[in-house]
Amino acid sequence: MANVLQQVDERTKLAGTNKLEVLLFSLGVDERTGRDEVFGINVFKVREVMKVPDITHAPDMPPGVEGMISLRGSMIPVLNLGHFCNMQVSHKPKVLMVTEYNRTIQGFLVQSVDHILRLEWGQLKSPPSLMSHQLGGLITAVCEIPDGRIVMVLDVEKLLSAAVGDDGGGEDLSEVVRSKEPGMVVFADDSSVARKRISALLDQMGVKYISANNGAEAWQKLQDLAERAIANNAVLTDQISVVLTDVEMPEMDGYVLTMKIKQDPRFKGIPVVMHSSLSAATNVAMGKRIGADGYVAKFDPMELSKSLTPFLELDKKTKAAL
Repeated sequence: MANVLQQVDERTKLAGTNKLEVLLFSLGVDERTGRDEVFGINVFKVREVMKVPDITHAPDMPPGVEGMISLRGSMIPVLNLGHFCNMQVSHKPKVLMVTEYNRTIQGFLVQSVDHILRLEWGQLKSPPSLMSHQLGGLITAVCEIPDGRIVMVLDVEKLLSAAVGDDGGGEDLSEVVRSKEPGMVVFADDSSVARKRISALLDQMGVKYISANNGAEAWQKLQDLAERAIANNAVLTDQISVVLTDVEMPEMDGYVLTMKIKQDPRFKGIPVVMHSSLSAATNVAMGKRIGADGYVAKFDPMELSKSLTPFLELDKKTKAAL
């Protein structure tokens, strides 16, 4: 436990390497299948790992929320991951992973933690639909590791939304200002909840959009748009106002997608805004270093709207300078 905790502490300081550090963990043996599957979570989201402390069980907690703990003066909700993954496990969880995501802190109960694995983003693949549906849609990526096991990486955003009964459409968007220019946003995010939230915001802003499930899919759609514009003798910057990309995505992450856009002359004048739960200064600096035109932390609809609006309203002279 101490060794894993030390590794988490050291490796969460890494950022912008185009690699993913995954903490492997188990939820125990599922009594229905007899299997003990391997799950993963991005180390950048893990603040610490500890033995399960005393949990205060409050009344009227949502299903799967075990209660709360006090950690250095902060009250933190504790979620049982086995419940959200529809698993039947007889043994009580022994480990608490304290995570930070979208500027919220919460604890996840798991059976055990294994070790940290460093992967290339390209090694992670989108899960087969049957696999993701079986686990409540909580799996955002899968990867085969050297010992032959398949690691399932959790969609933390969807997990937290499931805990509070919000499928991604619960934000109050009444104060969002409609854009003066309808524009077109191409956005990429591997979380289904995030895609719903972004779509709802852009609808409220009166902005057209094309969505993609990851960087690789976004890059393919952008290339298709570029080729179509060339074939029709059209100006691509008249069709795409801004690209909005998550950072953490299977197959191609937001850093690689941004670099590809900025290195391809066909996309000159099209700004890129990074939208991520990884909002530390190192991540923001990495985004700027590879050419991102903006970086906004998830998920505040007003913040995102304010970040996108200036790019939607850029004039041709300013676009040409990008």
